[in-house]
Parts: sequence; C-alpha cells; structure tokens
Amino acid sequence: MADTMIDKARSLLTPPARRASPWATLGAAALAAMAAVLMAGVMVLGPGVRFEEASAVQPLLPNG
Repeated sequence: MADTMIDKARSLLTPPARRASPWATLGAAALAAMAAVLMAGVMVLGPGVRFEEASAVQPLLPNG
C-alpha cells in the first residue's frame, strides 16, 4: 500500500511535458531578423558618426 502511494505521489510531482509552441519559434525568428536589420543599419550609418571624447581633466570654472 505504501509503495502505490509513493508511486502516485511521484507521478503527481513530476512536471508535465511542455510542447514547443510555433508562436515562440516565430517570435524568436522575428527578433533575430529585427536584430540583423538594426545591426546592418548601424554598419551603414556607423562610419559617418563621431563621438567627441571628453577631456580627462575638467576645469573648475565654467569659462575655463
């Protein structure tokens, strides 16, 4: 009797198997496509963009 109760408890504690959703696959593919387009845009626009580096020492007064 105890063995059957233990087996029943084990079967209740095991998580159910999840099926793969086609919507999750479609969402992951859309995310990857969007990331690829954004990275391509950065590569096209990247060479013309410049960021000025701030000086290491800031003056104490605003006018220098």
